[in-house]
Amino acid sequence: MSGGRNLGRYTQEQIDEYYAAGQWADENFTELLRSRAESMPDKVFVTDGVHALTFAELYTSSQQLAVGLHRGGVRAGARVAVQLPNWAAFIVVAASLARIGAVMVPIMPIYRKDEVAHVVSDAEVSVAIAPFEFKGFDYAGMFEEIRKDSPTLETIVAVRAPESVRPALAERDIRVLEDLILTDVDPAAADAELDIRVHPDDPFVIVYTSGTTSRPKGCVHTFNTYASGARMLTVAFGHTEDDVQFGPSPITHTTGLVTSVLIPLMAGAATHVMAEWTPQAGLADIAKFGCTSAVTATTFLQTLIAAAEEDPTADLSTLRMWTCAGSPIPATVVENATAKLPQARILSLYGRSENLSTTTCTVGDDPSRAITSDGSALPGAEVKVVGPDGYEVPRGAEGDIAYRGPSHMIEYLNRPQDTAELFTPEGFSRSGDLGVMDADGFVRVTGRTKDIVIRGGMNISVREVEDKLAGHPDLLALAVVGMPDEKLGEKVCCYVVAKDGHTAPTVEELRAYLTDRGVAVQKTPERVIPIDSLPMTATGKIQKHVLRKQIADELQQPTAAGAH
Repeated sequence: MSGGRNLGRYTQEQIDEYYAAGQWADENFTELLRSRAESMPDKVFVTDGVHALTFAELYTSSQQLAVGLHRGGVRAGARVAVQLPNWAAFIVVAASLARIGAVMVPIMPIYRKDEVAHVVSDAEVSVAIAPFEFKGFDYAGMFEEIRKDSPTLETIVAVRAPESVRPALAERDIRVLEDLILTDVDPAAADAELDIRVHPDDPFVIVYTSGTTSRPKGCVHTFNTYASGARMLTVAFGHTEDDVQFGPSPITHTTGLVTSVLIPLMAGAATHVMAEWTPQAGLADIAKFGCTSAVTATTFLQTLIAAAEEDPTADLSTLRMWTCAGSPIPATVVENATAKLPQARILSLYGRSENLSTTTCTVGDDPSRAITSDGSALPGAEVKVVGPDGYEVPRGAEGDIAYRGPSHMIEYLNRPQDTAELFTPEGFSRSGDLGVMDADGFVRVTGRTKDIVIRGGMNISVREVEDKLAGHPDLLALAVVGMPDEKLGEKVCCYVVAKDGHTAPTVEELRAYLTDRGVAVQKTPERVIPIDSLPMTATGKIQKHVLRKQIADELQQPTAAGAH
């Protein structure tokens, strides 16, 4: 059914298998949305605290915007950067681009000129859609600056631009999204004018990795590779049309786009997206909109629970499930959240932009699995833990977690060598994450292949130390990294964020805390650095490379201070 399209390393046998199993389908984004608009037109699908759209309204608006963009020159295959907060408008834009066959290139709102210019250049973006302004930042002005130096970027579209500034924007050759939604065009007329059916195996989105170690790489996904992951997770989480997804994670990245847009669309459910996260606002929105489910980085759950403990009026009774993704979830977090949310399942999901979900704890698994593992491969996908030769290591042995299945990207954009190097001889995609698999196929992520500290020849698992420290009563967050040492090569350094009203522990106190819990003294931190907040990607992953560079630079200074 792929009709000669570029589907990367997928063999014809795999393609046929995925279609036969229903993991891929001959249905594109527009057809899925249309079916919802026809079967439940008046159901509110998305709220963002300002706007609410039913399925029918979303379908109609996206068709009207598709015509407006198409008349403005946007064609199938065009790459369109979309840097929007968690607004309902993002979903309208995504649906309109899917209708045209343009490829969406989502960019997180926290990114600024350097990161955005890299994506615009790498993806050869021709159109950029962004807020006129958000949280005091001039996005339209930033894209103007980028356009001056870009050989491909031609069109800038501003969202939520006040009427008073629109004439000035027109003079600067910046269009306004709301003016492109042609309300006099009905869906039937839009269909006739656009007159194209986008194949679900055509490129749908280029989502950039979060760049924890290097410049972000563009992962090219079709609608089928993305939708297959959403289909599997819809079943794994037991989603129905009664669910209301809570979406504080950026919907311009994999976690948010799949779990706050595609899964609710698949299930005929509703979604509430949140543009500006604070734990207190999260508590209020969950209660107001009756949210039942969330998939976020662990830090969202940690801070929400902390806020709920301080607020006797907090009502989280509608939640039936909260899944932590993005980074491994410490066992103590699962236990604390379960105690605070006894009616809800606390689950874990391990995935990456390249293939969405690698392993997942499902609602059908034993609840203890979220404490002892990061889940198992979902039906239809395969996961192995492999050694340096690319072949599976014995169960219980540590190795590189590798994936094969229907939700893997087609390629890294413009990086054929990087794409080829991912794969083992058996066609599994290496993650670069270390893990162990038990006899039942459940995987525990133990760290990055590079996330170890080598102290005097001894390999120290950063994850092991971080997990032990996660239960410390004074700590809100922490990160363990290696710091250079002349004699030993590396030593353990720990950055800590203290809870409000608490004092950060000293290095002696942390070492005693760990040794009291059976950790070898060689693995304990030899430097502790209090910090107000940890550097994070927008998806909640700690940027360890920033911390490593910071401590390395500090130690090079002749006046480097001693341990805290």
